Amino acid sequence: MYPNRTSVLAAAALWAAATALLAGCGGGPAQTPASPPAPGAGCPAVLAEAKEAVGQAERTDLSWNGPTTGPAAVPGKTVVYVAQTMTNPGVAGVAKGIREAAAAAGWQVRVIDGEGTPAGIQAALSQAVTLKPSGIAIGGFDPLLTAQQTARAEAAGIALVGWHAVTSPGPSTRPRLFTNITTNVAEVARISADWVIAGSGRGAGVVLFTDDSIPFARNKSELIKQRLADCPGVRLLATENIPIPDASQRTPQQVSSLVSRLRNRWTHSVAINDLYFGDAAPALRAAGRPGEGPPFNIGAGDGDPSAFQRINSRRYQAATVPEPLNQQGWQIIDEFNRAFAGRPASGYVAPVHVVTAENSGGATSWDPRGYREAYRRIWRG
Repeated sequence: MYPNRTSVLAAAALWAAATALLAGCGGGPAQTPASPPAPGAGCPAVLAEAKEAVGQAERTDLSWNGPTTGPAAVPGKTVVYVAQTMTNPGVAGVAKGIREAAAAAGWQVRVIDGEGTPAGIQAALSQAVTLKPSGIAIGGFDPLLTAQQTARAEAAGIALVGWHAVTSPGPSTRPRLFTNITTNVAEVARISADWVIAGSGRGAGVVLFTDDSIPFARNKSELIKQRLADCPGVRLLATENIPIPDASQRTPQQVSSLVSRLRNRWTHSVAINDLYFGDAAPALRAAGRPGEGPPFNIGAGDGDPSAFQRINSRRYQAATVPEPLNQQGWQIIDEFNRAFAGRPASGYVAPVHVVTAENSGGATSWDPRGYREAYRRIWRG
């Protein structure tokens, strides 16, 4: 399933031709782009794999593949969600799902905002422990930074479930979490690189945006590089290491420099978070780059509403690999219920999904089918 891939490749070819022509008409020497390889040159097997994987990930008609059995809802429970910051759309999206699911299970839920600072997060977790809830959900921060508070929670017998708390999904011993909920970083990295490979046509020149100060992000970007390297027709032109807190200030300047330096060789971008493209858009617009690309930009994670809006309007972002935030909020409640009932964690990890303007249906989040009904059936017993 590759909607409008022909038009994407045609746009890239037209942009390359126009840029080369303009370069030849200036006062200086013409800038002749390197000749791109033939379609799929050097990696026919990788190209076929990438197309198949992307086609599967773009589907929206898949049935629920998560838990369908488990313990009935344990009555009378209270859960506190400690948010890294509620200004983060991903963190806030999970909070919404937790509230929905807790109501369906008949539980009480409270959200405490850590406001994005170490001191604020520590204070929020301290407050959560003091409330003596049945469980505390760690929303988007490393619990090793709150070691004293998590130790207090463990000593008090409070169950801990993480969301993006550690790098891997599933139970954790350091820090001790009943389970951690996140998509698989290796799968997210691979599908974002596969999207570039599958849509590259006559070859691609890629810029990668990352934040090396975050181990999770650095690992993701390295995995993206490794997959891109499997296809010789795809060239990594630059890796831009821009810390996420500095993105709004530094990204526009870096993008302007890249446009000037790389010109038509820059056909695709991958970023470890969608937010880079929100910050890149003004610089691309100022440089005369068309909103529908090139460069064709994919976010390897997050999927916040602003990313969906850029994708739906075809303005400087073509795709994202979103987290199913609301579903993950429901999964948090289900995992707590398994902990309270003395059962093991479900082990469920949401499959990767790729959103484009062709398959988004105009939505502003990825909300897969069937999970609400499945969890309700489980909890009814």
